[in-house]
Amino acid sequence: MARIIGVEVPSNKRIDIALRSIYGIGPVNAIEVLERANIDPSIRAKDLSEAQLSQIVHAIQEGKYVIEGDLRRELGLNLKRLQAIKCYRGIRHLKSLPVRGQRTQTNARTRKGPRRTVGVQRNPNAKTGIH
Repeated sequence: MARIIGVEVPSNKRIDIALRSIYGIGPVNAIEVLERANIDPSIRAKDLSEAQLSQIVHAIQEGKYVIEGDLRRELGLNLKRLQAIKCYRGIRHLKSLPVRGQRTQTNARTRKGPRRTVGVQRNPNAKTGIH
């Protein structure tokens, strides 16, 4: 596997697809990086030479892309800021509820997690009907 900026990219995929495994680089940015580095997007990642890998790294750094740890840190700080100023979106993030206006009465299971039954309390001493 080829390492680009500390990330293992899949070696059997085309380089334009393999670059997407770097957090912060999507389809459009991957093609831009390859154009800057003058590399054919259809080459497999395992067929790249060391010179071509260094061209890709140089193109990413030169392009001022925010990737990997810096991007994760920036997103985390944005969420912390929203929560600190107690805005609506920040409160929704704190409560693990949908943030962008989706309905929550029937859906939102991905965000809310598995169902928790509320208000039904069984008597632990009652017979269950199993003999």
